[in-house]
Amino acid sequence: MPKRILEGLVVSDKGDKTVVVKVERTIVHPLLKKIVRRSKKYHAHDESNAYKAGDVARIIECAPKSKLKTWEVLPKASA
Repeated sequence: MPKRILEGLVVSDKGDKTVVVKVERTIVHPLLKKIVRRSKKYHAHDESNAYKAGDVARIIECAPKSKLKTWEVLPKASA
């Protein structure tokens, strides 16, 4: 089974080797038929502490690293 990859905004980098990524998605409301935004925060492992608050990060599923961390950030693309 392929691992999911999500993209979102880093909202916190206060933990050591940990970032909190807010991922937004859009859905169609079942009754109102309007597009609404839903968001969820994921704790992700950042081995090199490369990401800071405000950065856009891509995260991928991984085996659990702690109670909350089951995601890893993908390395920054070198520009």
